[in-house]
Amino acid sequence: MPKRVAIGIVTSDKMAKTRVVQIPRLVQHPKYGKFIRQRTVCYVHDETEQSAQGDTVEIRESRPLSRKKRWELVRIVEKSRLAARVELKEDITETPAAAETPTGGDN
Repeated sequence: MPKRVAIGIVTSDKMAKTRVVQIPRLVQHPKYGKFIRQRTVCYVHDETEQSAQGDTVEIRESRPLSRKKRWELVRIVEKSRLAARVELKEDITETPAAAETPTGGDN
């Protein structure tokens, strides 16, 4: 039997080697016909910890790895733009400051 494959967004990367991925979907209400937004939450095994919060990832069903973890990371479809901004901001803050505050005597 083939394993299911899904694409979702990483919503949490705070656990070691585990990511929380939400898969959004639209479901039509049976009586009124209105489309309702729902989501499926999956716990995904990320051995190399390469994904970050906000990334769009492809996941595949696997054997149970823990009580809730039943998916594994296949690849990162798109990196988060927010993560790229944070990396740029860290690079800027690591450069030495040009202006130094004078430490003088008579005030």
